[in-house]
Amino acid sequence: MLAMDRSTNRPEDRTTDRTTNRPAGPAAGRSFDDLVEEAAAAPVDGWDFSWLDGRATEQRPSWGYQRLLGERLAAATAALDVQTGGGEVLAGAGAGNFPRTLVATEGWAPNAARATRLLHPLGAVLVASPEGAPLPFADGAFDLVTSRHPATVDFPELARVLAPGGTYFAQHVGGRTNVELSAFFLGPFPVPTAREPEVEAARARAAGLDVVDCRNERLRLEFTDVGAVVWFLRKVLWTVPDFSVDRYRERLRDLHGLIGREGAFVSTMSRTLLEARKPAAA
Repeated sequence: MLAMDRSTNRPEDRTTDRTTNRPAGPAAGRSFDDLVEEAAAAPVDGWDFSWLDGRATEQRPSWGYQRLLGERLAAATAALDVQTGGGEVLAGAGAGNFPRTLVATEGWAPNAARATRLLHPLGAVLVASPEGAPLPFADGAFDLVTSRHPATVDFPELARVLAPGGTYFAQHVGGRTNVELSAFFLGPFPVPTAREPEVEAARARAAGLDVVDCRNERLRLEFTDVGAVVWFLRKVLWTVPDFSVDRYRERLRDLHGLIGREGAFVSTMSRTLLEARKPAAA
């Protein structure tokens, strides 16, 4: 979900906070109110997380989804990227890998506009399509369907638009992602199991797909200032669904104090790489 790399925290790039032995980032020496107000005003459209550079770090999955995506696209004839966000991940897979027919869908208007500006010059077509609605394409239209961090996954619909022998290739946000961050604001809550890898694999099989690969990794996410958390919660809305600065100001103040004492707030991400194939026609 975050487009961050640990190389942004190289020691030679930043001074170090002597109290925590961590690189001193944009928050160094700034007040709670200043950090929160800045983050509350910053834009959150698209799926670019560079605003968090120097404020948060996320471990990346070992498999390298964008590289693998480029390889799959290069071998495809007609491909669909579902819930493309601002188009950044698809574009980053390399226009030289794009098949002759490449379509992307996005349901949120600001992201759809952003993706259109980014992808159209590269030869991809953006179709505005609401999440949860049937995909506006014919049966068997694509030999490759991809998605990175879709908010919803409709396996029967994905299977429908795949041609026989076609592949669904995706990186999903796995189960129990960011439960530490959610619980800090919401308190204890029952953790859904729908995004656990074995559950998603079973759903794919139930839709008639053969699961080729399904693997999961749990990864460390660190926030080093309260403004980073505010910005993240405004962007990744499902983490704390009713989040607003006013509603959670006192809890944010508690978090600011915790980061001041411990140097970071640590949460855990979960990522699942899923590849499933539609059986070839008899």
